[in-house]
Order: sequence, then C-alpha cells, then structure tokens
Amino acid sequence: MVTLEPVVMGGHTFIAVTVLLPKTTLLMVSSDKGYIMCGALDIGLFNAELKDRKIVAGRAARVRTIEQLLEAPLESVTLEAEKIGITPGMKGREALLKMV
Repeated sequence: MVTLEPVVMGGHTFIAVTVLLPKTTLLMVSSDKGYIMCGALDIGLFNAELKDRKIVAGRAARVRTIEQLLEAPLESVTLEAEKIGITPGMKGREALLKMV
C-alpha cells in the first residue's frame, strides 16, 4: 500500500509518502527542492556516482512513521544539502524548512 499526505510546516506544504513493503516501510517527505527519507536512502551513492544530479536529501535511520522521520536527527545528508545549510544531526523538520 502507498499513501500520500500533505504535511504543513511554516506555511509550506510538503508531501509525505509511505510505502508498506514486506518486512519494512519506506518513508519520505519532499519539497520542490529535495527530501528526507528513512534509512533506505543511499547518501553515499548520491554523493559519488550521482553527484552530477545535485540531489538535496537527508537520511534518518530507525524511523517507522512520518512523524518520527520529521523529529529524528538526520544521520547523513548529501553534499548539495550541506550547501544550503542542512547538516547531520539536524531534525528532519528543520531540514525540510531549508528546502523551500
């Protein structure tokens, strides 16, 4: 099952996506500039092999709900995310507000 829902923060609307899979759940919240995602996101791949795409993204590990994703500290972020002030340890919610 896939669900999409709006998340409103700071006067901006983001899109939350939840994908229920066997034995795991993929979670993502996106803006027009970038997104945060659960531990399934491969930041290393984005920073190396896909660097030319300039992807703005952050990864939070061990989250099971969208609310946890928003509140969790980001474990890692892309180089492009760092360029706009997003850092590891920043809460997902704060990172998204830098992506507007």
